[in-house]
Amino acid sequence: MGVLDENWFLHARLKLRHFQLFLALDEQRNLHRAAAQLNMSQPAASKLLSDLEANLGVRLFDRQPRGLTPNWYGEVMIRHAHSVLSALRHTGEELTALRDGNLGTVAVGTVMAPAVTLLTSAIERVQRDRPELKISVEVDVSKALVPRLLEGELDFAITRIPSGSNIEHFVFEEIGEEELCFVCREGHPLAGKTSLHLTDMAAYPWSLQPPGALMRQRVDSLFLHHQVAPPRQVVNTADLLVSLALVDKSDTITVTTRETADLLCPPQRFHLLPFSETLSVQPYGLVSLRHQRLSPGAAALMSTLREVISQASLRTSTAPQSK
Repeated sequence: MGVLDENWFLHARLKLRHFQLFLALDEQRNLHRAAAQLNMSQPAASKLLSDLEANLGVRLFDRQPRGLTPNWYGEVMIRHAHSVLSALRHTGEELTALRDGNLGTVAVGTVMAPAVTLLTSAIERVQRDRPELKISVEVDVSKALVPRLLEGELDFAITRIPSGSNIEHFVFEEIGEEELCFVCREGHPLAGKTSLHLTDMAAYPWSLQPPGALMRQRVDSLFLHHQVAPPRQVVNTADLLVSLALVDKSDTITVTTRETADLLCPPQRFHLLPFSETLSVQPYGLVSLRHQRLSPGAAALMSTLREVISQASLRTSTAPQSK
């Protein structure tokens, strides 16, 4: 395969049906089952694939006795097939919304802290001027949000770019760090302490984000740094509500952001444990795809979000410093 020009897909006679076949093959790993999923005959599916491979001059799938496995070329086609079909679905949603008199749809992803502060403020503002704009919000960890952004399922995200990602794909506008805190129930045996060491907390059950999540890595590194054995009893969950329910009903301890705790942890039921160190995780930011043109609704929400971020930053910088 030589260098492909900008119109290579025309020369290769690439069709929408090819993208659907790529996704079916990725799911089924078998040509017969993939064809059945698309209501095609197996010979028709085989010809569709082999004609494209012939036009490109490369194999996309390795033929195995029990099915087909995508090679590197095939993985590239599958990844972009997800993006193309997702973009077409969003196009249909926007056209439907405009036809019905709405202003379109926006899908935004966010990590926890900005979801309960910055994003909610921006949504409230933008819906004053665009009440028909349909907004969906996905709250998750960065490792889950960024692939969804790349596949076109999200218009933009308030997140971090995980290590190992190709940063050339993204535009990153830094917002700030997330300050962390330890949360237990009111009446917990440690709630009356004025100072605590990690060894005090390690003796109790914990509910934490799954291993590999950024907040979990920060907690794990904290125990490692202080040479304290980590808690033996840990529930792994990315759902903060599950963690808070466990905290509320037992002696479990969890970790969340300070902003989230201020909103979701009333002092009548929860207690923030004192700790001598200030804990935070690496900065998050407004992340979008470098070569993506946002829909009018998504652009309006992002613009409003930038205003909210700027005003929040100004309030922080002019607030009186505690002595």
